[in-house]
Amino acid sequence: MSAKIQSLTDDNKNGHTAIETKSGLNRRQFLRQAGVSAGVGLLATHSITQALASDTLDSGTLSSSSTQSSSSTQLTKDDLPSTLTADDSLARISSTQTSCIAPTIETRLFASSNVGGSKDRIQLALERMACAGFKVNNPVITNRQYLRFAGTDSQRASDLQNIATGAIAAPKLLLGVRGGYGAMRILPMVDWSTLGRIMSERGTILAGFSDVTAIQCALLAKGNMSSLAAPMLYSEFGKTQPDQVSCQKFVDALTNPNLTITIRDAALTSQQLPAILTKGEPKPLTGTIWGGNLSVVSALAGSEYLPRIDGGIVFLEDVGEQAYRIERMLYDLYLAGVFKNQQAIVFGALSGIGEDSYDKRYDAATVVRQLHKLTGLPIYSGMSFGHIGQKRSFPLGATCQLTPNTVGGYQLAFTDYPTIKAEAIHVEGLWQAV
Repeated sequence: MSAKIQSLTDDNKNGHTAIETKSGLNRRQFLRQAGVSAGVGLLATHSITQALASDTLDSGTLSSSSTQSSSSTQLTKDDLPSTLTADDSLARISSTQTSCIAPTIETRLFASSNVGGSKDRIQLALERMACAGFKVNNPVITNRQYLRFAGTDSQRASDLQNIATGAIAAPKLLLGVRGGYGAMRILPMVDWSTLGRIMSERGTILAGFSDVTAIQCALLAKGNMSSLAAPMLYSEFGKTQPDQVSCQKFVDALTNPNLTITIRDAALTSQQLPAILTKGEPKPLTGTIWGGNLSVVSALAGSEYLPRIDGGIVFLEDVGEQAYRIERMLYDLYLAGVFKNQQAIVFGALSGIGEDSYDKRYDAATVVRQLHKLTGLPIYSGMSFGHIGQKRSFPLGATCQLTPNTVGGYQLAFTDYPTIKAEAIHVEGLWQAV
């Protein structure tokens, strides 16, 4: 490990732990008893001041989220291109009453990338998590900011490093706050080998996507531990109207030890691209599925944090990149030898690409066909995950059986990853209004 992180005092001691109550309460009664209302100071800054005491950066560079306006939220890669607005505030949420369950799933947040942006949106997400059964023990980290990031590098690294050192017990769920940029800055500051071992012993699930791909790749490469490609706190559960399909599939992936996903077409990747590109008849195969956001995976090429999986299945997705930039990143991986010893490439959504200004025919389909010619690997498209609605969460670093069907599609079946008991989760709580 090239840098040391001083263990911080558990911010749960200065925050507020949810109080377990009997089920059957309406949402507002439950949240009042659980202490997750907006008025109880859930996002207190005490632990942030304490964290700064051990940080080398000037405390004057850290801003409280009280200075952030919900109307100043900036669009980043972890948000859907058309869904992030300035209207995501508690004042605009319906007063519909819903039932909640007592939060029993030990959950911690990690904020490895962008600052949250809207404290009202974060507050709403925390309330939904509590209603759904997730006991978030460190909500105060959502109040940090340093420049564009969710805290200084050492603060963001400590969300994970404190678990590796044993200063904080490993939870059942480690949920990313949001993506954007910043996770790569903290990779040398975490003992991934020890963190992976502790997470494996506890059965901890680390969940996120987009910029969190850097965390997931490092965890698999150096800690030999799987994670979950899944929605995150700010980018999904804090929306005025969360995507119910994405929420339901998130819970399915958390609770089903034998998750399967069936792909019938490739429309999410490119309307012109068939679901399968292969030489000869497509054949079933089994291997470790790994990867994530293409921009991040390609940026890790040549580093110790990119997994080196023999016989693997590479998963890739991205948003807002032109076709030539997608091809350039794929060439980065190809020239670095990343596709050697892999069995197949699976593409999720390549969304928001647009037309090439030089030639409209140069699109995602052209790029992916070129990759197929280069590598000779079978390519499967249309996996319903990425910067889109109706995401199907799935484990990265798990064993995946890929089976073509008889109608031009395929199925992915996953095994060997940790799960949570389904009865501990009230899935409707993730999208219900306050």
